[in-house]
Amino acid sequence: MNTIDNNLLPLRLTIELVPEPCWYANLRDVLPRPAWDKLRREVYRLSGHRCGICGAGGMLHCHEVWRYDDAVHIQHLEGFRALCVLCHHVKHIGLAGKLASEGKLDYEAVVAHFMRVNGCSRADFQRHYEAAFAQWRERSRYEWQTDLGDYTPLARPDTAR
Repeated sequence: MNTIDNNLLPLRLTIELVPEPCWYANLRDVLPRPAWDKLRREVYRLSGHRCGICGAGGMLHCHEVWRYDDAVHIQHLEGFRALCVLCHHVKHIGLAGKLASEGKLDYEAVVAHFMRVNGCSRADFQRHYEAAFAQWRERSRYEWQTDLGDYTPLARPDTAR
């Protein structure tokens, strides 16, 4: 459910901007590549090799699902979700914009995917986008701690095999 902008109906696909102090504070970046590959393949298998939001098949990304505690500034790793490339670009639309500016991504295809999956208008997208970036700016004002939760043992070198 969309928690950023309550003026919209609940959205199936939302923008999830990681606060700037949390960039690169994730499990993917601390696991050895073979351990990450094993984990993501399991996420894909559990999803039936389909996107967990729009149901598309094909190439998938393993998206880390975070919960942010705005009172104490801790990002908690809740789990993982298999996402198609377009859904993943929506989740990280700031990066999508950067890639588009470098000619590496069709930004309008990402926006069109958001509108198609949510059955909404460009104005609805724009409201959600602006609310997501307002939340990102506020969260980025603080230092954050990262809690890998149940996945903490995987990040220790002696157990991440």
